[in-house]
Amino acid sequence: MSLATVVETRGSTYSKAGALMLIDENGIFQGMLSGGCLEGDLAIRAQLVIETGTPQLITYDLAEDNDELWGLGVGCDGLMKVLLQPLIAAQDYEPFATILAALDSDAPAVVSTLLESSIKCAPIGSALVLANGNSSAFGIADDLLSKIVAGATKALRSGATISERITVADNDVLALHSVIRPAPRILVLGGGLDAEPLVRYADELGWKCTVVDHRPAYLEKGNFSGAERAICCSVDELRTEVELEKFDAAVVMSHHLASDRAYLEHLGTTDIAYVGLLGPAGRRDRLLAELGDRGGALAGRLSGPAGLDIGGRGPAAIALSIVVEIQQTLAKADT
Repeated sequence: MSLATVVETRGSTYSKAGALMLIDENGIFQGMLSGGCLEGDLAIRAQLVIETGTPQLITYDLAEDNDELWGLGVGCDGLMKVLLQPLIAAQDYEPFATILAALDSDAPAVVSTLLESSIKCAPIGSALVLANGNSSAFGIADDLLSKIVAGATKALRSGATISERITVADNDVLALHSVIRPAPRILVLGGGLDAEPLVRYADELGWKCTVVDHRPAYLEKGNFSGAERAICCSVDELRTEVELEKFDAAVVMSHHLASDRAYLEHLGTTDIAYVGLLGPAGRRDRLLAELGDRGGALAGRLSGPAGLDIGGRGPAAIALSIVVEIQQTLAKADT
């Protein structure tokens, strides 16, 4: 197995620094770095990395658009540098196993990778993962460790991927500190038929979705295989069954007026950035009027009717419009 990491980009590129992709010994990959333009070449190069156990740093200058070099005109005009690292079973597939654990947590983390190094005991591809206040080093020399941790901490605080040159005892290294964020968590409050496409789209995007409904039949008959959890509980039990503060977005869609009103009241006590409410504007206004001051806590966060106006009709189109609006909100929060 090989781990491909985008370490630098210039101009127009499909991925940015920090993007990851896995490639196995058969050339099968999980994830994409270039929309399909470079994956074939990366798969071939990954075989050598896997066979030799030696990392490889590759530069793709797509601005040249050289058909003789690539065999196709990719039409891009950017530059991308990719680091290929072997993932070895005897080494528990590190550092990827620790990266995966960090992605499965609820807080951002940093992966620091050496791209250049004149230190023999800290070769290219050596890494450190800073997650949940703990650091795990893989091939980082002890005299370099504190400086790598300091750089990773700086990147985590800024929320931005950075690179830096570090000198230790006349030896020089170039480290990339990549900020990685856990998958967004989406709370769907209502398990009707129109919730099914919403959960499917969220799952396709890699989001972690939880569905809640007070009606057992809705959850039993619905197809929520893409959801991380499906919970049957009353509205009053919501806070005891679900840790609301962990979610990045919530969609209220029970089609039950009293339940939706209570859901909105719960969500008003959180700082969830996006709260979507299904139904027409008149229904929204009625619910907010009934909530009074408690509804005011949703100001600037409540989208009702939920979703961007993309001109579609039916459950699938409405779900798509909601997912797009959530994605837009999440992207703004990251900038």
